[in-house]
Amino acid sequence: MKLKELIRDLTILSDTADPETEISGISYDSRITKPGDLFVAWRGFSADGHRFIPMAVEKGAAAVLCETPPEDGTPFVQVADCRLALALASRAFFGDPASEMKIIGFTGTSGKTSSTQLLKHVLETAAGAKVGLIGTNGNMIGDTLLHTDHTTPESYELQKLFREMADAGCTHVVMEVSSHSLFLERVAGIIFDTAVFTNLSQDHLDLHGTMEEYAAAKKKIFSQCRVGCVNIDDAWAPFMMDGVTCPILTYSAEKNDADLTAGDIRLSASGVRFAANCGRELALTKLSIPGMFSVYNALSVLAACLTLGLDLGECARALASAPGVKGRMESVPTDGDYSILIDYSHKPDALEKALKTLRSVTKGRLIVLFGCGGDRDRAKRPIMGRIAAENADFVIVTSDNPRTEDPEEIIREIMAGIDGKKKSVKVICDREEAIRSAIDMARSGDVILLAGKGHEDYQIVGHEKRHMDEREIVAAALEMRKKR
Repeated sequence: MKLKELIRDLTILSDTADPETEISGISYDSRITKPGDLFVAWRGFSADGHRFIPMAVEKGAAAVLCETPPEDGTPFVQVADCRLALALASRAFFGDPASEMKIIGFTGTSGKTSSTQLLKHVLETAAGAKVGLIGTNGNMIGDTLLHTDHTTPESYELQKLFREMADAGCTHVVMEVSSHSLFLERVAGIIFDTAVFTNLSQDHLDLHGTMEEYAAAKKKIFSQCRVGCVNIDDAWAPFMMDGVTCPILTYSAEKNDADLTAGDIRLSASGVRFAANCGRELALTKLSIPGMFSVYNALSVLAACLTLGLDLGECARALASAPGVKGRMESVPTDGDYSILIDYSHKPDALEKALKTLRSVTKGRLIVLFGCGGDRDRAKRPIMGRIAAENADFVIVTSDNPRTEDPEEIIREIMAGIDGKKKSVKVICDREEAIRSAIDMARSGDVILLAGKGHEDYQIVGHEKRHMDEREIVAAALEMRKKR
């Protein structure tokens, strides 16, 4: 592809590169730059890509896309924002594959993973669609699972994935859209057919600084979609809808004036059921995942389906056959009359919802095991400690992806929210040992929540990702108990 075709959608400040130059690829990491590449010198959080221009040129880069022109005569194209430019250039390089499919994006603090997987199932079941999925639990093309490192990939990888999905015959793509991806322009240039806002609670303040900035990042999705869906029960809904020019379909489990509502809500240990109502359409909806949050996840899915022109009743029937989502209130086999669930609740709001859901179905004690990630929002640590202490009978504080921080220091910050409360608490830094301890103390009727890891099968210590699957740890601990 010629350079002029690649940069046709960019706002160019200055350039010396020949527009007829043939470009064979795009790279933003000089270590993997290949001959003929356009090298994008973005400024990251820990390194400035402009420093690596000489290495990229040595590797054979044909031209450089930059914010500050190189002084050594290297052919360049100067733009104001390299992240935005990378997204638009990548879209052009792969032929705008997103425009060949229906793109549905979910944004919000909680519910994105479950809702996207549920919608994939509904589209396949009710509409016979071939669906691509992009999210935390992995990317999928139909039934084929692909590896992922980010909830939303970098823009080049995202556009490449879109091209693979379109070429494989996907008609729809359902994706999680993180605040990082919106703030860092990973999804720039994509027009979403439907964008769904689920909810907002404290998270990612290490990046955004304030809740207002976090919300503003999420709201960006409504500036690049055809139709929006908003959970108007969330306190941030008015902010999300204020000034938005696209049509909005609202959904609610509390208010009767929403476009889509849930009535006659029944919650049980085996799942939820309610009557979905949109205008004159009424559909009994069932989902085999317990908790009030499942009502909201189901509503978000049905709302998205309505914007795509699908029948409410058919979509509700499809939801009833949806399987559980790995790491989301996932039940693990035990050796007795007690329950162990694995859930990804690593944020204050999600942990509180999970514990309140389990409290309603716990006959014995509710035991929660959790930690907080290192190199992430520190403000939520004592908040999560307080929530655990207020909602569980017994708390085990442990480690969860400490990364480059001291795990014991993270635990001390969590304990600041627990100290002084009348609560049975154990601190066991080693997560495997902590899980074994939780199982050893289990009695009939107890419910143990292993919170924070969810679908993850690893622990990040320093910069190393070590294998650690809680399902395997539980199975090994149960086997050990048999031998005693």
